[in-house]
Amino acid sequence: MGETPHRSADAGTGGTQVTQSHEWPAGASAHVAEAPVSTRSPGSGGLGGGGALPRSRKFGAERAFRGLTLAAGTTVLVIIAAIAIFLVAKAVPALRANTENFWSYEGWSPNDTEPKFGIGALAFGTVLSSALALLVAVPVALGIALYLSHYAPRRLGTALGFLIDLLAAVPSVVFGLWGRDVFSGPVRDFSIWLNQHFSWIPLFGGDGPFGASVMLGALVLAIMVLPIITSLSREVFLQTPTANEEAALALGATRWEMLRTAVLPYGRPGIIAAVMLGLGRALGETIALALTLGITFGISFNLIQNGGNTIAANIANAFGEANETGRGALIASGLVLFTITLIVNITARAIIYRRREFTESAA
Repeated sequence: MGETPHRSADAGTGGTQVTQSHEWPAGASAHVAEAPVSTRSPGSGGLGGGGALPRSRKFGAERAFRGLTLAAGTTVLVIIAAIAIFLVAKAVPALRANTENFWSYEGWSPNDTEPKFGIGALAFGTVLSSALALLVAVPVALGIALYLSHYAPRRLGTALGFLIDLLAAVPSVVFGLWGRDVFSGPVRDFSIWLNQHFSWIPLFGGDGPFGASVMLGALVLAIMVLPIITSLSREVFLQTPTANEEAALALGATRWEMLRTAVLPYGRPGIIAAVMLGLGRALGETIALALTLGITFGISFNLIQNGGNTIAANIANAFGEANETGRGALIASGLVLFTITLIVNITARAIIYRRREFTESAA
């Protein structure tokens, strides 16, 4: 048997210590453990790892794609800025030659010896017709989208969705001709009925004539923006997580309660985006309104009398006969329409962003 080491009591620690002859040199174990590490080469593939990461390529696919997307985004901003600069440069001479207040004057005579024109009536007609179109189109579009996504059989929903998408491909001039030659008759009869029974409401007052009115233009616009809002809303509703819908139904909710509590809240940002996209289409519509409105200059809330005008329709009707000052005046009105559209899109993005932040914080 081996010789046991001699131990001596240590009064200071109350324990035992190995005598000096049997102790390891100080730090010997550390040197033994660290020796392999110090001799391991940086590029070795040992079991413990520690090899250097491969260097990234200086001009790799990731860097190229990042530069491409940055260039694309910058190009869009440059184009928008270039359009704004062009509009301002062409509009300034006409605005200087104008003898009336551009914002409050309701007439449009930029080709006269003393040019007189204003944007007030045109901007009012643009906003009014677009707002009425959305007021009619949004409820119908959301109802159709909910039916196609959650009520209709799959084959029927697919077929109806395809037909609705086809409406978006119809040229606006076709809608305008149909509205002027076919749809104006029923709208005129309906306007007469409204005037006979509700003439005490300023919206439906007046002595006529009726037909080529803001109501006709707004209804045609509503039909034009309907497929856009319907298609986008349907796709948003189909993206609702199935677990959310099944959880609502498992708690005893009816089909409508499930849609109201699970589908509509989830799709609200998408609905807002669809509505704003439809509003942008309505604000910029030209030929359809040029063929259906009565083309008058004035601010009036009457919806059934002949009249109404918009910025885009006025540009289409007056550009062919405009002189240099007249073209500058039309470009100035286009600058106002450009600003209105930009404000609408920025507002929509802000609403969607705030809604997304709220949803993420609630989650």
